[in-house]
Amino acid sequence: MQVDCSKCSQPIALTDIIESFEGRLSHTDCKRPNTLTAEERGLVFFYCVRHAVAYCLGCDLRFRLSELAPDVLGGWTNVCPRCRRDLTASVRAHLFSCAMLPSEVRLRAQAVREAAQRLVKQSQQARDRADVLMREAEAALFDSQRALREAMSRRTAS
Repeated sequence: MQVDCSKCSQPIALTDIIESFEGRLSHTDCKRPNTLTAEERGLVFFYCVRHAVAYCLGCDLRFRLSELAPDVLGGWTNVCPRCRRDLTASVRAHLFSCAMLPSEVRLRAQAVREAAQRLVKQSQQARDRADVLMREAEAALFDSQRALREAMSRRTAS
């Protein structure tokens, strides 16, 4: 069972950027759930501005962040200027492996991303468990109602 965003009711994927408010998960930006976080963009601008940060598999080309195009209609921000594919995942993968980032910064960025993914997984597991408990409660209620009806029918028959 998927965890749905508390703002837009769309499913939250493990790759989406999320936030938690009062125990409920939501997309940070529902229109662009997989966009880079402000922190990720800051790291790319600071450490990676002079080298390629994205690879387009379709075009077999590498791009600097400044070369990536926005897609106003699709809401993406890291688009291949040739084929219009979203390269956000490529930029994020570069960020987690770039030798220009100090290892501590790179490891912390990965840890934050992994913590967000764990949170989504735990929320999915909690929803799954809640669903099982609801079905068990419904079954118990149905059994109780049936037993009550049977007891009432026996009582009225005698």
